[in-house]
Amino acid sequence: MVLLPRANDAVSVNSNTVNGRTADISITSHGSDFYFAICAAMTLSGFCFIGLAFRKQRKDRLFHYLTAAVVFVAAIAYFTMGSNLGFTPIQVEYARSNPKVAGTYRSIFYVRYIDWFITTPLLLLDLLLTAGMPWPTVLFIIVVDEIMLTGHFCRIITGLVGALVTSKYKWGYFAFGCFALGYIVYHLVWESRLHAKALGRDVERAFIMCGSLTAVLWILYPVAWGVSEGGNVIAPDSEAVFYGILDFLAKPVFGALLIWGHRNIDLTRLGLSIKDYEGDALIEEKFRPVSISNLSIVCG
Repeated sequence: MVLLPRANDAVSVNSNTVNGRTADISITSHGSDFYFAICAAMTLSGFCFIGLAFRKQRKDRLFHYLTAAVVFVAAIAYFTMGSNLGFTPIQVEYARSNPKVAGTYRSIFYVRYIDWFITTPLLLLDLLLTAGMPWPTVLFIIVVDEIMLTGHFCRIITGLVGALVTSKYKWGYFAFGCFALGYIVYHLVWESRLHAKALGRDVERAFIMCGSLTAVLWILYPVAWGVSEGGNVIAPDSEAVFYGILDFLAKPVFGALLIWGHRNIDLTRLGLSIKDYEGDALIEEKFRPVSISNLSIVCG
């Protein structure tokens, strides 16, 4: 006996047929529910980060804004996936006998890669700025990340291309991505860590706490890709849980740890001299010397 009907009918409203193909390996209402739950967690954490930002002066809100942007973008992506949108059916390379992954076409959520395309550079920016890396280095690493195929950004592009390839050649893109991931992990655990250490124990602690979490989680993403889009080993609902937990730890939990770690760190110690476009002007106006001629005019 069903007392209340299911409120989530996204899977039935938005069909699994896209561009003339029907994904017979796709999420169920359980996977949709989980995606919506992560969406809610991302949204709530974003508002929390913004709320905490208002407790700081505007010139000290940089990391609050970056982490809020990350989770808000992720919230949109998870809403899209929970709605059973933002995917395309791709023929699987490995046919499985397990009923949960048996079929010809699997739903590949390209919106997940759009999310990572935007958010991972912001996460990387959070860490590099925490380490006090100079701006030319930060910009160079992000550009190299994107264009020169030597960073985590590249792994996202290669991961998407690999996911959309139906033959064994997808694993070549997977290898390129793992090589890129190795570079970024090296930078986090060695060069950036040493730079953070030179800025003080509190900066080093904040960087190690967030950098270590990021390094471990990013190593697990290729595993998730290999057993879901790559190898068709686990069902799309299990894929939702695997990626969802990783993203929840890599974004809201990461953001909370980062903001907590920065609670007593002056941004000027990190080489970030940010001026308040109104506050600084008001201070300058308040303490501006008054000339004798101005006094005479006021006195009439």
